[in-house]
Amino acid sequence: CSDKTGTLTQNRLTLGDPFAVNNVSAEQVILNAALASRADNQDTIDLAVLGGLKDDQALKGYQVLHFQPFDPVHKRTEATVKGVDGKEFKVTKGAPQVILELSANAAQVKSAVDTAVNEFAARGFRSLGVACADQDGGWQFVGVLPLFDPPREQARATIATAREMGVSVKMVTGDALAIAQETARKLGLGTNILDASGFGDTKHHETAQLAEAIEKADGFAQVFPEHKYHIIEVLQQRGHIVGMTGDGVNDAPALKKADCGIAVSGATDAARAAADIVLMTPGLSVIIDAIKESRNIFQRMNSYAIYRITETLRVLLFMTLSILVFNFYPMTAVMIVMLALLNDGAILSIAYDNVHYKDEPEAWNMHMVLGVSSVLGIVGPVAAFGLFYLADRVYKLDHPHLQTLMYLMLSVAGHLTIFLTRTRGPFWSIRPARILWMAVLSTQFVATLIAVYGLFMTPLGWGWALFVWGYAFVWFLVSDRIKLLAYRVFDRSAAPLLGKKSVAAATSIAIQKVSK
Repeated sequence: CSDKTGTLTQNRLTLGDPFAVNNVSAEQVILNAALASRADNQDTIDLAVLGGLKDDQALKGYQVLHFQPFDPVHKRTEATVKGVDGKEFKVTKGAPQVILELSANAAQVKSAVDTAVNEFAARGFRSLGVACADQDGGWQFVGVLPLFDPPREQARATIATAREMGVSVKMVTGDALAIAQETARKLGLGTNILDASGFGDTKHHETAQLAEAIEKADGFAQVFPEHKYHIIEVLQQRGHIVGMTGDGVNDAPALKKADCGIAVSGATDAARAAADIVLMTPGLSVIIDAIKESRNIFQRMNSYAIYRITETLRVLLFMTLSILVFNFYPMTAVMIVMLALLNDGAILSIAYDNVHYKDEPEAWNMHMVLGVSSVLGIVGPVAAFGLFYLADRVYKLDHPHLQTLMYLMLSVAGHLTIFLTRTRGPFWSIRPARILWMAVLSTQFVATLIAVYGLFMTPLGWGWALFVWGYAFVWFLVSDRIKLLAYRVFDRSAAPLLGKKSVAAATSIAIQKVSK
């Protein structure tokens, strides 16, 4: 659920052509509204009105004696002004209906004003009513100013990307229904917009229908902070994981209620404290980028879990069975230490690998993780015992050379296993990151030199070292095919062929985690 203003739109209002009544000129309507505005408070509406003045010197000669800023109760600003001729008068601007209620000429202009407001709303414009009054006279409605907050350039494409990723985006705005519908249409969200103003009036027997309507809605209009909380609660009750954006103090309960509360750029301290994520950059794209990166991280965690379990089973089964069945210690303590050190160097690079992410949200599938890793964890010892049999029974290697041989086999095969577990398809379906290549090649180059020249072990020689590499690579190809079969059994959604797309890692997201 995303706020419209500032997230889906640019939060940079522009002024359209005014609607004037009673033969008042458009320039006079803008001038009156500008006198009821202040540039120093950096309010987007005031800045848009002041920016609509054609003459920069238009306010020269006017003296503002008193200014009443906007507040949610009165929903308007008001200023007492001394004109160029020395006479005092008042000007006000605010919600059209509020200004109409103040105006003495409301009965005469209401129909025309309502028509203008509706036409502006149908085009996506917010309306601002303007009135003025002599010092001793009543308020006179003079016109309506249309304000437009253009959508962000990439908002439509970002929303389309989010939907492709299985993320439903719902717009939340305090604007009127017609404005919200037009904005949603321009953003490609759809026009199924609910008016949130009626949420509190829903009868008990209508609750189920309202919940279904909220779930199917593309957005919500005339939303207050308490409505955000209700929307989140309904969606969570219907089994959805909900993220909500917010920036104000009143948004804090909704941000805390959401599964992922997101304080947007420029949010208040209260909103930041209640949120899970604080955005330092405006717009929806940063949230979608964060989702992409989180899915990349999840895939790396999933790959690491499968690799870690596979490697543990492989080494543990081979070591244990070698001792219990053959009464043979396949590696010395020093070999085990060096094996662990070299493994850690390569494993660290998994965090920067290129990965696939699915087009829909994904949860841990421990049945698949344990199943695939168990299959690969059994294949590994089979390959190791095959080499052990050849070296011991066929080539009659002595035990010191046999230990060095098995050390190199466990090291090389273990690092090749990284390339098996990093993808659900064939090992070549995703190009490994350069840092992963470098880490594996460098650690195995060191491991090979240690075995060949005999650092803390019996030298093996280049002939046997090349034989081990060839043997391990053949079993690597066999294991890759077995892995595909295992995924077909334990993960029905896995595609055994090439994936649809590859996503490079390392996307910098300017987000800051805030503890609740």
